[in-house]
Amino acid sequence: MGQKITIIKHPLLRHKLGHLRDKNTNSNDFREITKEISKILAYEAMREWDQMEPVAIETPIAKTTIERMINPPVVVSILRAGNGMLDAVLSMLPIASAGFIGIYRDKFIHNTVEYYFKMPENIKGKEILLCDPLVATSDTIVAAIDRLKQYEVGKIKVLCLIASKIGLEKLHFFHPDVEVFTLNVEEEINEVGYLVPGLGDAGDRLFQTK
Repeated sequence: MGQKITIIKHPLLRHKLGHLRDKNTNSNDFREITKEISKILAYEAMREWDQMEPVAIETPIAKTTIERMINPPVVVSILRAGNGMLDAVLSMLPIASAGFIGIYRDKFIHNTVEYYFKMPENIKGKEILLCDPLVATSDTIVAAIDRLKQYEVGKIKVLCLIASKIGLEKLHFFHPDVEVFTLNVEEEINEVGYLVPGLGDAGDRLFQTK
């Protein structure tokens, strides 16, 4: 397994992940818990950020100098499930812009198909926070990273709720420089590509489309 993996371990996160795994958790609760976890993933992914500038301000008491972030990352959602994470990550990074990649694995041609790609202008050199709740086979996320690198973006960090061991191995085989932030690494995927024990199809559970 690649070395650029941060597994965030915390009792509150284990508790929330347990609710996501439960098939009886309704769609609204699934969305809200996904948002809560996504904020923490964004927090961890930005822990080492060092692009800051000093700004002179006045508090109610005195003049002082504070720090403000500059050159923020671009938050990219892999449609459609990534949209369940997007608003939460942007709430942590309100000065960030957002991009969207529509991509899926076609079971008939056994390859990924891109149907939508929209990025902010001037993303060359920009750090990317790539959001997708699940990394199972990793076919779609590898294809998404391939496309982003065509635009010569900067460092790419993947934010996901859970990922498979085999998916992460494949991701880091093709993109060893990419960092992954997740809550858990699952040992198995089943014959149709779902994580085991997993939490089902995140898109369906987020948007009630099953």
